[in-house]
Amino acid sequence: MFSTIKLEDYFEFYTANDIRIKGHRIGIQDVLNYYLEGYTPEEINLDLPTLNLEKIHATITFYLHNKLQIDEYLERLEKDRRESYQKFIANPPAVAKKVQAEKARRNAAKTKKQ
Repeated sequence: MFSTIKLEDYFEFYTANDIRIKGHRIGIQDVLNYYLEGYTPEEINLDLPTLNLEKIHATITFYLHNKLQIDEYLERLEKDRRESYQKFIANPPAVAKKVQAEKARRNAAKTKKQ
């Protein structure tokens, strides 16, 4: 007798923008970005060695069965990532400002020596 495979066996659905592979902090987008770039499951496994091939294949199968919804999910994540980056650039945290100031100071000192 065959066992039934359930989504809950492979994925954690935390929020509408956070679907992770069960037992990992790896999101499905990490696997799917490789897959959509043309990587094979075996090549994905080389870059994400904590995932076994079964979980990689399950992620790809989930995508293929829900392509429209998952494409929208991936677009939302990319949009959120771009917006977060723009906010970071516009108003970097204090530590980033300190690093930038130190780099500028070192570059100025280097230029002064030349």
